[in-house]
Amino acid sequence: MTRSNGVLRLKAGRERSLALRHPWIFSGAIQEVEGSPAPGATVDVVDAAGAFVARAAWSPVSQIRARVWSFDADTAIDAAFFTRSIARAVAARGGMLDAEHTACRIVHAESDGLPGIVADRYGDTVVVQLLSAGAEAWRDAIAAALQQATGARCVFERSDADVRSLEGLDSRTGPVIGALPPEVEIVEGGLRYRVDIERGQKTGFYLDQRDNRAILRRYAAGRRVLNAFCYSGGFTIAALAGGAQSTLSIDSSADALALARSSLALNPALDGARAEWREADVFAELRNLRDRAEQYDLIVLDPPKFAPTAALAPRAARAYKDINLLALKLLAAGGLLATYSCSGGIDAALFQKIVAGAALDAKADAAVIMHMGASADHPVALNFPEGAYLKGLLIRKR
Repeated sequence: MTRSNGVLRLKAGRERSLALRHPWIFSGAIQEVEGSPAPGATVDVVDAAGAFVARAAWSPVSQIRARVWSFDADTAIDAAFFTRSIARAVAARGGMLDAEHTACRIVHAESDGLPGIVADRYGDTVVVQLLSAGAEAWRDAIAAALQQATGARCVFERSDADVRSLEGLDSRTGPVIGALPPEVEIVEGGLRYRVDIERGQKTGFYLDQRDNRAILRRYAAGRRVLNAFCYSGGFTIAALAGGAQSTLSIDSSADALALARSSLALNPALDGARAEWREADVFAELRNLRDRAEQYDLIVLDPPKFAPTAALAPRAARAYKDINLLALKLLAAGGLLATYSCSGGIDAALFQKIVAGAALDAKADAAVIMHMGASADHPVALNFPEGAYLKGLLIRKR
C-alpha cells in the first residue's frame, strides 16, 4: 500500500457508500483521524477494522471531510496521477471539439474522478476552478497537466465560487500559465460568441447549455422569443440563427447585455434589428409584460442558482414557481416554454412538480415534450448522481 499523510478511520458500517464508489466522506462518518494532515493533504481511509477503503483529500473545515481520489491502494496521489487523470478526461471529449465547436468542458470534477476540479476550454485558453482543499493543494500540478493535455497557451484560474468558503479557502483569480488574450471568442454550432473569462458567470460562458441552445434553434423559426435571465445572449443568438421573428432578452446586468450585443455583432448574417435587449429586474419585468398582456411563442427561463443546497429548496421553489407561472401566462397557445434549473438543491422530480403547480395556477393546459440536461461534456458518473445539476423541460402550451 502506498502510504499518505494520515489515516482516516470510519465508524462501523459507514464504509458502505464508499463500497458503492461514492466519492464523499462526511464528518459524521469519521471515527478518528490518525496523524495531523494539513488541509488538502492525502489521507488513507480505512474501515473500523483497519482495512483500506480509499485514498482521499482531507478537508478539516468542510462538512464533506474528505473527497476520494482513488479506491486503489496501489495508486499514489502525485503529479503523475493528475497528468494521467486529466489527459484521460480531455481525451474523452475529443469528438466534441472541431471547427464548428471550439469550446467545451474538459474536466467535470467528481464525474471525471477529480473532485473539486472543473476546467473549461475556450479555444487556446483553459479556465480552471479549484473548489476543494484537495484541488487547491495540487494547483500547480493541475495547471501543468491541463496545459500538457490541451496545448493551451493560457491556463486561467477562476477559483472565485462561493463554495470555496466552505472549504476554508479564499477567492482567487488570475493567470496560472501564460497570459489571457485581450479578447476570447469561441464558435458553437457555427455561431461566434465573445466570452468574458475574467468577470463572466461561471468560467465565462454557460457551456452546459450547448445542446439546449441547438434544440432551441431548431424550434425558433417564425416565433416571437422571450429570453429571461439571458446573461450573454447564448439562447438569443441561437434563436436568431434559427429564424426567430423577434427576440426580447432581459437581464439585470448591463455588462452581460453589452457582452451579448458584442457577440451578436460577431455574426453579421443575423438580423440584429430583430433583437431587443432590456436591462431590468427579471421578476419585475415579467410582471410588467403580463400586465400589458404581451404574448410570446417561445420563452426561455434560465435563471441563476436559486438553491445551491437542499436547505434552500423551499425558498427556491417559490421563486421557480413564480417565474414559470408568469411565463405560462405570457406564452401564446401552441407556444413553447424552455425552463431550466441549475440548483443542486432541486432535483428533477421536484422541478417538474413545481412547474406543474405553476401551470395549474396559470390555468394553462401544457405538456412536457422533452426533458433536457447538460451536454455530453458534463457527464454524470453513475456513482455520483449529484452531478446531474442541470434540469430542463421543454413544454408546449395547448
